Amino acid sequence: GTHRLLQKDVGFKNLELVIVDEEQRFGVAHKEHLKEMRKEVDVLTLTATPIPRTLHMALSGVRDMSTMETPPEERLPIKTYVSEHNERLIREAILRELD
Repeated sequence: GTHRLLQKDVGFKNLELVIVDEEQRFGVAHKEHLKEMRKEVDVLTLTATPIPRTLHMALSGVRDMSTMETPPEERLPIKTYVSEHNERLIREAILRELD
């Protein structure tokens, strides 16, 4: 998987760009390895839910940040509902997602 690519015994020929999706799934050691690669390689990290440290670094200007202002053309809108605890409603929602 993706983590295998970060092992020390894995080498790359002419690597110029690394794209890391869901950055929050990577530990500190993995990120340190990416920092070592950064001297030679451009690294782009993507996440919809940044960890607080990454968000702080981006907002304070330590890291560059780009944002996607518009969703993909065929993306369905997210619907959020707030209600009292209801076992039947929870079950129906889970079953609907599993379909």
